[in-house]
Formats: sequence, structure tokens, C-alpha cells
Amino acid sequence: MLNETYTRYSSLQNKTIIITGGASGIGADLVAAFAQQQGKVHFLDIDRSGEALAKQLGTTFHYCDLRDGAACRAIINDIASQEGALDVLINNAANDDRHDFFSVEPAYWRDRLAVNLDHQFFASQAAAEIMRRQGSGNILLTSSTSFMRGRPGMVGYTTAKAAVIGLTQTLARELGQYGIRVNCLVPGAIATPRQQALWRTPEAQAEIQAAQALKIVLQGRDVAAMALFVASDEARGCTGAQFMIDAGIRLA
Repeated sequence: MLNETYTRYSSLQNKTIIITGGASGIGADLVAAFAQQQGKVHFLDIDRSGEALAKQLGTTFHYCDLRDGAACRAIINDIASQEGALDVLINNAANDDRHDFFSVEPAYWRDRLAVNLDHQFFASQAAAEIMRRQGSGNILLTSSTSFMRGRPGMVGYTTAKAAVIGLTQTLARELGQYGIRVNCLVPGAIATPRQQALWRTPEAQAEIQAAQALKIVLQGRDVAAMALFVASDEARGCTGAQFMIDAGIRLA
């Protein structure tokens, strides 16, 4: 929903923001939301459709297979060098392809962790080194309520998303001394185009609505709105926290 209007946070204006997985889904909403803040928005993705999105929004697309930790770190360093700073990193990229527990082989297991966990560590590592020199910065990681609910059929994904919570808390403690805040976005059942095309049948939608405390359809803009607040100076006292955007589905 790229034409949404968001609350304006003056503290985000002219800031350098990097978003992983920004070409589609929640990531595209994040890119649009931060562009609206008049920030210098860069996003990384393996999906080259991001080039068209960047042209539409006046942002900058960087092709990157985020499973390549060295390449990811190099691009982050290049962006910071180009812009002269790095203020916000949002680790958004993920893939929740379904898979059968009994069929998972070691190579696929490693790939699920690389896609959903590893890049969040290595991107954060590169960003934190820059932010430490600045004496300030903001890192957002992304988890999911799927592991909290024990969702079957994607054990690699849920394992990675559970680990992200631990990573968030450790980094918050480790990096706070340098003025770096680290928090975690925790979306629930977000109605992205991909989810609707692959799994969000009318029956699945009914199950989601029944499980949620709030009977609303969550959109990517709901995650983006939360990310703006957490990244802004309005949330300057928040670190090591989990910001739930799930309409209460975890309560079921």
C-alpha cells in the first residue's frame, strides 16, 4: 500500500536508512514509509523489481543476495561511506516457504537460517561498527508470531524467528553503551500480496480473524507505521523490546 500517508517524524528527515528485503511485501511498505519522511532510503534485495520501486519512490535499490554475508556488509559500508552516516538499519528480509519437517535436509536447513537469521546478524554487525563511531544509531530486527504460536510446516523459519528475539536482546545490551538502540518488530498475519497469492484462502482468512483479538486485516502499512515510531527519537527510551503488530493473534 505504497500511497499510504504516515505520521511525520522530524527526527527521521535527512537520515540515512537501510532496509533489507525492500522490493516487495512489508519491505516495500517500509521503503515507502521512510521515503515519505524525506530520509535517504537505500534498500537491498535479490528481487530486481526493486529497481522500478526505487525509481517510483525516489529511493536507491542495491541488488544483494543477503545469504552472502560479505556482500551484504560491503554494500552497507559503501552506503555509509557515500552518505557520510548510517542512522537506521531495518532487517526485514525473510522467506516463509512451507516445508515438511521430515523432509528437511542439512543444506535446506542452513538455507532457511541464512535467509531468515544470518543476514540479520551480519547486517547488524556492519551497521553497528559504523554507528559505534558515530555514537548513535538504530537497528530494528524482525521476528514473527509464528514461532510463538508453534506454527507447523515451516520449522526452519520459526526456529530462525525465535533466535531473532535472543539476538535482539543481546545486541541491545552489547551496543547500548555506544548509543545504539536495538529493537524487534514482531508481525502477525500480515496480508501481503505474496501471502494472499499463496496461502491466504477465504478459509485461512476466517481462521486468522477468529484467532485475532482484533478482527481486522493487518497490512504492511501497520508494520511500517510501527517501524517509523521505533526508529524515531520519540522512542529514544526503547531498546531490547519486542513491538507486536499482530492484532493479538499470539493470545489465541
